[in-house]
This record gives sequence, C-alpha cells and structure tokens, in this order.
Amino acid sequence: MITSTTGPQPADFADVRATNLAVVLRFVREHAPCSRADIAASTGLNKATVSSLVADLIDRRLVRETGLTENRVGRPATMLVLDGSPYAAIGVEINVDHVSAVAVDLAGERLLTWRRAFSGGDSVNQGVAGVGAIIRRVVNRMTKEERQVLGLAVAVPGLVDVQGTVRLAPNLGWRDADIGGDLAKALRDPGFPIQVDNDANLAALAEQRFGAHSGASDLIYLTGEIGVGAGIILDGRLRRGRLGYSGEIGHVQLDPDGPECHCGRRGCLEAMAGIAAVLRKIPSPAEIQIEIEESVRLARAGDADTLATLDSVGRSLGRGVAVLANLLNPEVVILGGYYVPLAPWLLPAVHDELSDRVIAAEAGGCQVVASTLGHDAAALGGAARVLDSIDSGRLPGGLSRIP
Repeated sequence: MITSTTGPQPADFADVRATNLAVVLRFVREHAPCSRADIAASTGLNKATVSSLVADLIDRRLVRETGLTENRVGRPATMLVLDGSPYAAIGVEINVDHVSAVAVDLAGERLLTWRRAFSGGDSVNQGVAGVGAIIRRVVNRMTKEERQVLGLAVAVPGLVDVQGTVRLAPNLGWRDADIGGDLAKALRDPGFPIQVDNDANLAALAEQRFGAHSGASDLIYLTGEIGVGAGIILDGRLRRGRLGYSGEIGHVQLDPDGPECHCGRRGCLEAMAGIAAVLRKIPSPAEIQIEIEESVRLARAGDADTLATLDSVGRSLGRGVAVLANLLNPEVVILGGYYVPLAPWLLPAVHDELSDRVIAAEAGGCQVVASTLGHDAAALGGAARVLDSIDSGRLPGGLSRIP
C-alpha cells in the first residue's frame, strides 16, 4: 500500500493488532495534529483500543503527544503528532557515474543528502563493494546520531524483477545480479531489510509522497537520464507488472526509420527523445551535466540550432507521453532527471503533441510538468518505499532496539 485513498480502515485479517497499529500510524501521518477521539471516530476502532494502540506507538517513539487543544466542543484533548526521531529510512540510487543517498526521518524530513562519484568497476562484485562502502558511511552517520535504520531501498536503472533481482542494467553492465543479497553480505547482515527496485518506480514513489503532486492517485514519472523509463502509479498503487518489468516506455518505437537505439532497434523513444537526442552524442558520464548546462545557455541565448533540437526532442517526447495518456489516462506525467533544466523548451512541444494525439478532450485532463525533486528523486523514493513498509505494518520495536 502506498497511500490510503479511502481513509484508514480496521483490519479483519491475521495479525489484527499489528495492522491496526499501522492504521493508527497512517492516520496520524495524514491528519496530525489529531486526538485519540479523532482516530476512533474516523477508523471505527473503539476508544479503548485506540488508547492502547497509541500507548504502544508512543512507547516505540513513533508518535508523541504535543499538548492540549481547546478549539473543539467538549473537554480539551491531548493532540498527537508523528515522532520517529530515533529512526531513519535510507534510499540509494546507483547511476553510471555516481551514487546518491538520502536519509529521512519518519515524517519525511531529510537527515542527509549525499552524492558521491562512483565507478562500477569491471564486475558486479566491484560495483557492490563500492556502493556498500558508501552505504556503510551513511549507516554509521545515522548510528552516531542514535537513529535506528528502518530499512534501505536501492534504485537501479534497469529491469528489476518482483523479487528484487537485477535482470538487466545495461548501462552498468549488470545481469542477473542479486544486489540486495550481495549488499547484505557487504554490510555484514546489517539487521534491517534491503529492497531493490527500478529507478523510475522509486522516483514515482518519491513524487507521490513528497513532490508537488503528492497524493495523486494516477501519476507517471519519466526518467530523463541516459535511458528513459516510466514509473507508473495507478489508483494509488505502484504498478510493476507480472514480473516487474513495466514502464519500459523508452523502447516504444516512434519511427521505424528513426535513429538507432542502443537496444538494437530503430526509432525508439529513448533514441529520439533521450539525452542522446539532445546532445547528439553522449559524452563521458562526468561531462553530461556540463553539456546540458551548455544547451540551456544556448537556448536562453536564442541559438537557432539548439532551439530546433529541443523542439524536435519535445515533439518526440510528446508522442511518447500521448501513448501513456491514451492508454492510462494519468492525472500528471512528471519529467525528471536532465529533462528538468530543459523543460522550458521541451514542454511547449510536448503540450502541442498531446493536443494533437490524445483522443480525449484536453488530453484527458493529463498535465505534464517538470519534477521539483531534482536528481535525488530515485534515492528519495527509496526512502519513501521504506516508509511505505512502515505504514503497511512493518513497525520497529521499542527503544531497546535503537543502536
């Protein structure tokens, strides 16, 4: 469960207490400051049960009391808010030339944002060793701050199955890699869960929880890195597909006579609207940011060739977004990564293509916007996935478990 779209409801299955603890915690997250009576009235749990559950959450330092309010009918009520100060959720994104790490507390407040240079090396083992060293430093930092790590979620640019195995990450040269298991060994069985997912999926979770369109139940995130992938949230839930391979919008063919894609086909969206199409050739990973900044400078200066390139890329991107809009009718499509600084020149052409190609009037209500979360979106989404697991009932224990 990613968010509660109909309001928290009491559980009627196996572990009732654990589930109802999560119900109360989600309610406090969404409605704080709130009282015990507010929780009981909205969830249908009786007042005695709510009092017991709240006492448990206070003992776990997940919720705290924040004084009385008199702005209500009847006696003043003790109000509740999220606490979570002894805890941290960690998200990490592995990219071609860097690793991003984000740590947040239970309320989603950032505790740490790091971006470190990374070379994948010649093998998965070397790559995992490098990533593990960075993660170990993040965990040590949280331990020094006396925070218990609730979990770690790692974003990888490629096909990640529903078990978290990286089946193919071509830009990293990884295939059939158990990155979660390998990281657990590298971290010497750290005592918290490790999850692995596709970068677009986790970035979509970040937008859904933290972005300018937080709470949207139908949202699609498009990566704008070397590859183009889609993270898809429908009816409030991330959609991975049967095996976990959904969202490969970058390899939808737009033009059979178009430029060659690295997948071996021609005219894929990624070849026509990815960063390679903007820059005409991909420099070394360390130089991409510099080249994008130069494209922005030229566009602002009115350079005709640059403006024509961005218009062409925007139109190809708009054709791909129109496929998504016709098929899934999302509320919003969010452009991330390197699309963000180029958005002022891409979006007009994208909107024109949507108007021409989407069957429903006014593009079916679909908005296309640039992300406000920056290049840390996938790492932040990793932390969001950990928080989602807490919201769904995987609660930490009491204070005795804090390092």
